[in-house]
Amino acid sequence: MEIRQNTLYVMTQGAYVRRDHLTVQVEVEGIVKLGVPLHNLEAVVLFGQVMVSPGMLSGCAEAGIAVTFLTESGRLMARVDAPASGNVLLRREQFRWADRPEAALKLSRAFVAGKLHNARANLMRAARDDPDQSSDFRMTAETQAAGIRRLESAADLNVLRGIEGSAAKSYFEAFPRLVRHGGDAFAMKGRTRRPPLDRMNALLSFLYALLLADCVGALAAAGLDPSVGFLHADRPAKPSLALDIMEEFRPLLADRLALTLVNRRQVQAEGFVVREGGAVEMSETTRRDVITAWRERKKDEVTHQLLDQSMTVGELAHTQARILARVIRGDVTEYVPCSLK
Repeated sequence: MEIRQNTLYVMTQGAYVRRDHLTVQVEVEGIVKLGVPLHNLEAVVLFGQVMVSPGMLSGCAEAGIAVTFLTESGRLMARVDAPASGNVLLRREQFRWADRPEAALKLSRAFVAGKLHNARANLMRAARDDPDQSSDFRMTAETQAAGIRRLESAADLNVLRGIEGSAAKSYFEAFPRLVRHGGDAFAMKGRTRRPPLDRMNALLSFLYALLLADCVGALAAAGLDPSVGFLHADRPAKPSLALDIMEEFRPLLADRLALTLVNRRQVQAEGFVVREGGAVEMSETTRRDVITAWRERKKDEVTHQLLDQSMTVGELAHTQARILARVIRGDVTEYVPCSLK
């Protein structure tokens, strides 16, 4: 368990999280290992078999502290939050947009364009760093650019999803060549999810889960409903809008960090476990290391290209959520996805 930027992460299996007056306490085998004042927390993230008391949940809800439940491997299971805040008129307008095919298509084009743009940037960076494979990376980057050009002519969401899927397939076919160290240990054959079937996919899935939790929180803070999306179809317990807005951040934040961790040998092959049936999971130590790297990355200062403002990486999702809210309210006409200078 550890605290990073006002978020309490509890990864110890069998731990019990409870409230003692205005303090959150974490017990392991009946021994209090950590106590944190409620006013010092913004979020609590629990991995796997971690138990919580009703008093702790109600205390966090009263204090506006979101409690997120993930599996051990990082898949989002549930989130307990305070009652929805913000302007109900904004959420009603969001629902209207989601029911209008032309409005949903317009926003979905922007989400996918952001994803392909940032994927292309990763490939162009690799082309500059690796002259031997530069031409291959540039060809795949052009596939992403061609996908962006095709988005405008997409007549409906199914066509748009097809363009995104084709570009993503091309990107992940090139992705193993972005790994400079680790050899066969971090080789991947396409994107596999539930379960991940290799170490790189396990790492990516875990980072995507952390990113998704952040996007859910950012949208809720902006007064939007994370469950009602435009690109991703609605399903019970599915945070569709959070999945929409995280598309542009997948290559920008999660993919880049995964490559950095592997190429700098900050994660090792021994830190993963292959289960019966081929599923690959990270060890608890590796999960801790990845969370530490994720939180450190979110402290980095960057310049938001649209706003031309300096902010931390951790503020990007909140910024994009507020921009999306302004579009839905009608304050601005276009949603511009995030890219960095």
